[in-house]
Amino acid sequence: MADPTPSHVRSIEDLYGPAGRLEAVLNTGRDDAPFTALVCHPHPPSGGTMHNKVVYNAMKVFSSLGLPVLRFNFRGTGTSEGVYDDGHGEQNDVRAALEWLEMNFRKPILFAGFSFGANVGLRACCGDIRVKGLIGLGLPVRAEGRDYTYGFLPRCVEPKLFLIGDHDPFAPREAIEQVLLKSPPPSKLVWIEGADHFFQGIPASPAPKLDATKQAMQQWLVQTYSL
Repeated sequence: MADPTPSHVRSIEDLYGPAGRLEAVLNTGRDDAPFTALVCHPHPPSGGTMHNKVVYNAMKVFSSLGLPVLRFNFRGTGTSEGVYDDGHGEQNDVRAALEWLEMNFRKPILFAGFSFGANVGLRACCGDIRVKGLIGLGLPVRAEGRDYTYGFLPRCVEPKLFLIGDHDPFAPREAIEQVLLKSPPPSKLVWIEGADHFFQGIPASPAPKLDATKQAMQQWLVQTYSL
């Protein structure tokens, strides 16, 4: 996926949430890009940051289509101010990022989140009229003693894509399919064959599966939004 225009990365110094300044970077896009994008990272206490490999590759897909892409560290992560709030305050961090994109670009927004970032981001973005598409990567149901619920999904009426490794221990197939029964159309679930939670390979198929994940994400974006 070759970038149609050069993308530059710049630090964002004026993104503030309720807990204080949030460390953030923007990958620039085309001036005439029809959307901007926001990507959220996995569980902070488990080492998740905006530089996570899955988050970075999701950004690359948006960037390859010429869209400006914002990534940020949740409160208490990296140099972001505040402390981890078990997914509650982090929803307000997402809302602050949406507000920043709205103020700076005045364009509709596409969202993608990985794992914890998918759950928290979907919670914040569902029902927000500025958000025109939602992508959940590695959508977790239960991870290391933490339960993730999705009772909010019925209000997610915009197009949705869910990309999950078929060997993801945090997203058993039966549980995920039950969860996504609540997701109104248009909604698409893609199982990435031979992939674990981080879209790496499994012993029977050890090659990383991030390329397959990126291809599925790009294909959906192009088909859904004519990008």
